Amino acid sequence: MALRHPRGPGERGRDAAAADIFTSEMPRVPRHELPAHETRAEVVYQIVHDELMLDGNARLNLATFVSTHMDPWADKLMAETFDKNMIDKDEYPQTAAMEMRCVDMLSRLWHSPDAKKATGCSTTGSSEAAMLGGLALKRRWQKRRKAEGKPTDTPNLVTGINVQVCWDKFANYWDVEMRLVPMEGDRYHLSPEEAVKLCDENTIGVVVVMGSTFDGSFEDVKKTSELLDDLQKRTGLDIPIHVDGASGGFIAPFLDPDLEWDFRVPRVQSINASGHKYGLVYPGVGWAIWRDAEALPEDLIFWVNYLGDEMPTFALNFSRPGSQVVAQYYNFLRFGFAGYEREQGYARRVATYLSAAIEKMGPFELLTRGDELPVFAFKLKDEVRNFTVFDVSAALRERGWQVPAYTFPKNREDLAALRIVVRRGFSADVADMLLADLREKVKGLEKLKSPLYSAAGGAGFHH
Repeated sequence: MALRHPRGPGERGRDAAAADIFTSEMPRVPRHELPAHETRAEVVYQIVHDELMLDGNARLNLATFVSTHMDPWADKLMAETFDKNMIDKDEYPQTAAMEMRCVDMLSRLWHSPDAKKATGCSTTGSSEAAMLGGLALKRRWQKRRKAEGKPTDTPNLVTGINVQVCWDKFANYWDVEMRLVPMEGDRYHLSPEEAVKLCDENTIGVVVVMGSTFDGSFEDVKKTSELLDDLQKRTGLDIPIHVDGASGGFIAPFLDPDLEWDFRVPRVQSINASGHKYGLVYPGVGWAIWRDAEALPEDLIFWVNYLGDEMPTFALNFSRPGSQVVAQYYNFLRFGFAGYEREQGYARRVATYLSAAIEKMGPFELLTRGDELPVFAFKLKDEVRNFTVFDVSAALRERGWQVPAYTFPKNREDLAALRIVVRRGFSADVADMLLADLREKVKGLEKLKSPLYSAAGGAGFHH
């Protein structure tokens, strides 16, 4: 068969340009300082693209709660709105309107007592939203203490030791003492009874987590509230609750509608959630919602007028892209309640199917089953001595799977576990592929005479 030659100079030129990237000597770009000269865009693209091939496959990352899949129409909308600055509401009024519609929708979803006066905002993620919720709790406590003529220099916040690190940051940055309820035995999250024992007149609030990152379990918001009601009757202390719904805020309303964890519980003053987790948006959006305007002190809201009009802002970040908010609004319209119910229900079914299969495999024991968040943790049975969960994690990484192994915090530091997060895009077929690889890797590990990976050090190998 004769070779086909380019028809003309234009086609020959395009072929040569494409070939040039790989066949001519690629420039050696500096890694730690600006290059002295410009480089052609397509060459730089190829250099960056090729380096990123060394990253893990996001879809196989079973450690992250963050969304790794959206449909092409959402991708298109995000690409069209990357240039919009979310804070500039005068220049981009429709993006601002979409943000407030999302706040309205979430207020109704979480049973705000007066959704017509919804109070909330978008953030760069749930960590920022949690800090805003914590700031509001602290400021309300300070105002009350000042009105009573009492000191305001020793605030504390009560929560379980399993909380996400953003709460430790909040306490550190804003001088709040963290009072942590430790894990005990088979309880891996907050105990309402133990939480109330740590409360006093300096407690700005209790944080209850809907979906622990350690094992995917829900904490009991309603019981915590009831015990705080009893505390108020006995002592007069009126302590509010903030719900960290980073993941569960987008799970419980659709799969556990009768579970009272949100503003149906009167003591809940604020809720944070991650739009970029089970809100099904790519990284970069969170939500902070308050029960009503009274729950958010006015003096925390700033007014700026140099962007074209006077407008309120309450956030730790100022300029930030509007594309993720647009994508959240798209998801709300695209899925509706029934669509989210279907997506989250499928994730939970895959999680419980996968956990049950792992439990039957032999060496593993489940800590949770994925029947709250579509997330579950499991450990090796006590009699398994010749390999560790860290060996299992390392072995799965050889096949591209990222399944984290980690030790639990204070009082259960003896416990090392693996955790799997099931998200949109993780199908039953993908779960079967993971199970096949896990079975194969376990067969190899069971032949070991001693562990390869140093669980105690968390890094390195020993013999």
